Amino acid sequence: MSDGNAWIEIVLLAMLAAFIGLRLVSVLGKRTGPEERPIGESFRAPAEVTAPPRQEAERPARGQLLLPPGTDAALIGPLEDIADADPGFAPDRFLAGARSVYDMVLTAFWSGDLSGLTGLVSDEILDNLAAAVDARDGAALPNRLVAIDSVTLHGAALVGQMVEVTVQFVARLATADGETATRDLWTFSRLAGNSDPAWVLIATDNEDDSADLPPDHAA
Repeated sequence: MSDGNAWIEIVLLAMLAAFIGLRLVSVLGKRTGPEERPIGESFRAPAEVTAPPRQEAERPARGQLLLPPGTDAALIGPLEDIADADPGFAPDRFLAGARSVYDMVLTAFWSGDLSGLTGLVSDEILDNLAAAVDARDGAALPNRLVAIDSVTLHGAALVGQMVEVTVQFVARLATADGETATRDLWTFSRLAGNSDPAWVLIATDNEDDSADLPPDHAA
């Protein structure tokens, strides 16, 4: 009888142990805290972010520099240096602008009204023009630009970060004494690579008499 009771106790203890084990599994299998992402297909470690290898900034290669007809071959090197330092430099557009400025400056000087030249000429040139206008008591001159026969590149150089280009103007002027020809050299300057495309007139000369320009040719 005692052996039968012992077996019954063993079976009951085994059943109790199994019951407790099932309860522990059911309890421990539940998430009672913040959910954690399971490691598997739903989780992928972020790809390692690596910066692309740093490359030195390279200036885009420029195309062949187109030179206006009549450009001295000796200027090709200096003009290419300028184009490398100042990618916006285009000789043909530059000469077209220089032609317009030549007309504007002469017309303003002859009229005696220099107000429109601010920003087009240097302070020194503007002071010289103003002094010449004052010397004739502000009187207007009857001069007129008849024609610009040629506009050619005469000199080019990089001076530090400044670009300087000299232009030769061959023109005919009408004065009180009749028509006269003039050969003028004007030098324009700008900061290489400047987003402002404007050039400034910094020097003038006259090949005929080496006098400062603009000439009145009416004396």
